[in-house]
Amino acid sequence: MITDGDAVTLTGPLDFGELLAGVAEVTSGTGTFAIARPYTIAFLTPEAEHTPALRAGHEGPLPATADRWLWQLASRSNPADFPLAPETAAAELGGAVRISADWSALVLRQGAAFLGHRADAGDGDFYAFGALHSRTVYLDALLLGSLQRDHIDELTDELSDVFDTTQLARRVATLERNIAVFRSTYWRQHLTAHGPANELLLAFQQQHRLPDRFGEILAEAADYSRLVQTQESQQISGALGILTVLGLPLGTALGILQVIGDESLFHLLVALGLSVAATATALATPYGRLVLSSLRRGSRL
Repeated sequence: MITDGDAVTLTGPLDFGELLAGVAEVTSGTGTFAIARPYTIAFLTPEAEHTPALRAGHEGPLPATADRWLWQLASRSNPADFPLAPETAAAELGGAVRISADWSALVLRQGAAFLGHRADAGDGDFYAFGALHSRTVYLDALLLGSLQRDHIDELTDELSDVFDTTQLARRVATLERNIAVFRSTYWRQHLTAHGPANELLLAFQQQHRLPDRFGEILAEAADYSRLVQTQESQQISGALGILTVLGLPLGTALGILQVIGDESLFHLLVALGLSVAATATALATPYGRLVLSSLRRGSRL
């Protein structure tokens, strides 16, 4: 294993390019979706001598050491590498999913593990069925959680950049559209109608605080949307104020000429000049300056 800062590269027979040759293309990057460490999934079926992981009979209690094994498999560590603090061990191990009396699962931030609780009988054993599930529907649950995590990271980055442009309204509209697409496409908290797959997905979401983070994204996007709506309302009010300031003096002057029946071109020009002067005077007042200021703020949306 070669380390470069926080990055970890596997070499030799564990190299991803060699492991996945002909199955998938391995890419690397530093974008939002690039992670420093691979997410691992372990599946272990114990032998008869592995008593720390074995249940005492079909309905017997499960030893406390079984969850310790689960945690070590999911975290890719042992007590010498990363000893669990006694004060937090119960919380760390409390998320174990009991798929049945025969096996359990544990989901952590950087890995997941499936551990059997009775001795493996070899070919034809139930564990072949369990291994199939761990590579299919249970893996799908973890992959869906990974997609949700990556897209929530991307939405968080978009929120951080929302004020990096003068086109705030356009940026907020794009953000809201991306949130809607994510919610309709990826944001599922139930993979099936019931069962362990849902529990694994929920465990992954809780490990990465996805519901809380998505709630914060929705709240922050709603705040930005209200800000844009407020600025647009100010712009509309400013435009209506301008129309009022411009139209009232001119309309009054033309109305007076029409009432008295004056059709003189000179008087019409004088009326237009007086209306322009009245408009300029009105715009110089505090109300007029407020109207112009609202229009200038709105033009920066």
